[in-house]
Amino acid sequence: MGLDDKFDAKSDKASGSAKEGVGKLTGDKETEREGQGQNLKGKLKDAGENVKDAASKAKDSVTGDNNRT
Repeated sequence: MGLDDKFDAKSDKASGSAKEGVGKLTGDKETEREGQGQNLKGKLKDAGENVKDAASKAKDSVTGDNNRT
C-alpha cells in the first residue's frame, strides 16, 4: 500500500468519525450519516489496498521475487 493511499484512507476514516461524532452530539442526522459514509469509504480504501498488497505478495512468492519490502 502506498503512503499516499494509506494517508488518504486514514484521513477519510478520521474525518468521517469526527463528522459522525459531531452529528450525534448536535442531533444532526445528515452530518452523522455523511460521517458514517466517509468512514466507510476509508475502510473500503484500506480493504482494496490490502487486496492489492496480498496479490503482489502472492505474485512475488510465485515468481521468486521476495526482495521487495
